[in-house]
Amino acid sequence: MATADVTVMGAGVFGLCVAYACARRGARVRVIDPAGAGAGASGGVVGALAPHVPENWNPKKAFQFASLIMAADFWAGVSQIAGAEVGYAQTGRLQPLADDRAVELARARAVSAAELWQGKAVWEVVPAGDVAWMPPSPTGLVVRDTLSALIHPRRATRALADAVIALGGEVSQDGAAQGRVVWATGWQGMADIGGAGVKGQAALLRHDAAGQPQLFADAIHIIPHGDGTVAVGSTSEREFTDPVSTDAALDDVLARAVAAFPVLADAPVVARWAGVRPRSRSRAPVLGLHPQRPGEFIANGGFKIGFGMAPKVGMVMADLVLDDRDTVPEGFQP
Repeated sequence: MATADVTVMGAGVFGLCVAYACARRGARVRVIDPAGAGAGASGGVVGALAPHVPENWNPKKAFQFASLIMAADFWAGVSQIAGAEVGYAQTGRLQPLADDRAVELARARAVSAAELWQGKAVWEVVPAGDVAWMPPSPTGLVVRDTLSALIHPRRATRALADAVIALGGEVSQDGAAQGRVVWATGWQGMADIGGAGVKGQAALLRHDAAGQPQLFADAIHIIPHGDGTVAVGSTSEREFTDPVSTDAALDDVLARAVAAFPVLADAPVVARWAGVRPRSRSRAPVLGLHPQRPGEFIANGGFKIGFGMAPKVGMVMADLVLDDRDTVPEGFQP
């Protein structure tokens, strides 16, 4: 590529989705990341695409909902162009209900979901049942939602990079910025504008539950990937010394996962992972004109919902970068 129309600094899921969306619209795109595609938090193992609860609706929740609804077609397109699987599946989620108050609240949310989710997905309270892949529930009831999905983070970021290349773009570890520049540099970039990094630790267990719903219990995500592994995570550590080490905090997560879901008791751990997720002060993504680099742009702050937000992040940033059309929610502006 002689010259680029758009340069994206950072090859995490936000940066790659922006590059992919721009390339789909015919732009010549260059992605630069010294560590390579998916080397940071986007190269994790969990991959939970879980919605916010359907209440107290706001632009952030509406944006996430729209992104989750478009996710199936988006990732199918990436997979087709890249010629690679991304591990996406909209298999829903189950959450045990601990007591009568939790049941009452969940039923109220079922009513609001019927309106807010526009009939495109369901949030409901159902009996726990006695099948093997079911979280034990003190009340005998669980929340079942059909909006939640999962993805294989490492496969998805690699496929995004391959799709950008297939569309005529570049993904490299060095090079010169040309054209319009978008900064998507993860937690270090977020720290530069007053945000922070929050470390997360997670693990992969060998247990084949492919096609089953994901589980959420005791603030832990349990994600059954299609490759015969189950991801368990994660911690939220605001203070840390080593961003990529795992320690007793992950052991605690694994112990809580087994307590919440005993079927995993004998599942061997096949991988341990740690990384730092970019968190803005508002906890919402930061999208728009870069506050410190005049004439340039920023797409950062995915934090725990980056993969769920990324398809629509790519779309609205392409609107802004290519067409000067600002469709970014006000609360996401830098």
